[in-house]
Amino acid sequence: MNAGSLSMTTRRDAAILIVDDAPENLAALRKLMVEQGYQTFVATSGERALKIARRVHPDLILLDIMMPGMDGYETCRQLKNNSATQRIPVIFMSGRTDTDDVVAGFDLGAVDYIGKPLRLPEVSARVRTQLQIRSKSETHEEQAERLRTIVNNMAEGLLIIEADGRIQFTNPACDKYLGYQTEELAGRSICELLNPLVAQEYLDYFERYAAAPQAAHNHGTREVIIRHRNGSSVCMDLTLTPMYLRQPLFIGLLHDITHHKQSEDALQRAAMVDPLTMIANRRHFDSFLEKEWQRAMRSGQPLSLVVLDVDHFKLYNDTLGHAAGDACLQQVAQAIAAHALRPTDLAARYGGEEFVLLFAETDGDAAHHLAESIRARIESLQIPHPRSSTSAWLTVSIGVATIHPHHLDNIESLFVAADRAMYVAKEGGRNQVQATKAGGASLAAVKALVMR
Repeated sequence: MNAGSLSMTTRRDAAILIVDDAPENLAALRKLMVEQGYQTFVATSGERALKIARRVHPDLILLDIMMPGMDGYETCRQLKNNSATQRIPVIFMSGRTDTDDVVAGFDLGAVDYIGKPLRLPEVSARVRTQLQIRSKSETHEEQAERLRTIVNNMAEGLLIIEADGRIQFTNPACDKYLGYQTEELAGRSICELLNPLVAQEYLDYFERYAAAPQAAHNHGTREVIIRHRNGSSVCMDLTLTPMYLRQPLFIGLLHDITHHKQSEDALQRAAMVDPLTMIANRRHFDSFLEKEWQRAMRSGQPLSLVVLDVDHFKLYNDTLGHAAGDACLQQVAQAIAAHALRPTDLAARYGGEEFVLLFAETDGDAAHHLAESIRARIESLQIPHPRSSTSAWLTVSIGVATIHPHHLDNIESLFVAADRAMYVAKEGGRNQVQATKAGGASLAAVKALVMR
């Protein structure tokens, strides 16, 4: 829409109230306003003008000063004291054009003052100007109100922060996220909400931006932990954008990612757990073993690996079905996991019917004892195995390998030794524990056996 069409729309929609006790002035002004396309209302007294103003809310009032009864000054005073009419612009019309009279009119809140006798083209121009000003003002107010509505109803928390770190404004979402009442955060420092190191990082950035706005980069988005009013911690994404309005200000947008983090943590946990047995999977075990291996090299402590295989498991599945096989593996997994009690222990399903356990800071004798306890525990479950040639119950064969890791060793050597020990247990009749040491000369011997 161009300026001309906007002006015409404003003129057609505008309503003018003319207040004058002189019939000739009233008639001339009414004719002029109607010709200009305005809705026109007239009053011959201040009392009548107040009633019309409260009823129709005109866009502009042309108000004579010298009238019997209530004069124009008092009429304007009462208009401005009434919340329903105080924002209506008033143009005084009077033959009293002394400076004191004009100043008195403006002091009462008039937007313009036209001297009599009236020059109608001038009146028309001044009316048009004031209506344009009012239209722009209302547009700005509408935009401001729309912005306030958006800010107050947005899902993200919003903060306006001054260069010294003081919070100037927060929206309802921010207050709700952090447990504060309306305006309770205003005047407080971001240091009350953030970790001291993080808060100082932001304060340093504010200082750099205030000193050189053009040179400072945008801070962007980062994940932060914010202190809730009740002392708990809330995980948020904080997006910071600088804004310069007479002074440097910073707009902070808070997005609650607590549920996202919980889902992310749940996904990470799910990625580390075998879905059937609900103990660690191979990926988690390999990562855990790598960390414990490095720690053992630094500390010089022994590291023991237990490899376990369910005896005749294919026969078990073929005889009783896969559902029974799954239930069997779940019971075995729980029996194994019950022996991994320390933070440095881990039980995992490594594949099919094969399970592994890692015992850090555990020598060969202790590891052998733990493995024997696991074997006995599984046998005591008395899970029927009708076609087993080893026992009427489900049993396992276990291999144990212990190593003091050296920089010349590798993790594969530990697995080779434990696997070989397990195969020795199987070749020896199953349902037993066999142990060996990994590393050095014994490792070479084990590798030689595997190569045969």
